[in-house]
Amino acid sequence: MSYEPASSIIGKLGGLTAVSKIAGVSITTVQRWRMPKSKGGTGGIVPHWHHERLLEEARSRGIALEPVEFIRSARPEASAA
Repeated sequence: MSYEPASSIIGKLGGLTAVSKIAGVSITTVQRWRMPKSKGGTGGIVPHWHHERLLEEARSRGIALEPVEFIRSARPEASAA
């Protein structure tokens, strides 16, 4: 299962190692962003205190990353009609 938006953001910025260096945290911490809350993860949420730094780095590298991408989509699941 993919945990969004963390998976997409990590991918855009070059992977776990790159994001851990940008955010100044361990690779394990970044991995937790892609883990379910039931297993100690964030369920796909990038903690808000990292947003500004990740956005700054993306901008400096010419990577298209917008603040809205840190917000999980609130789209309802398709109903089984």
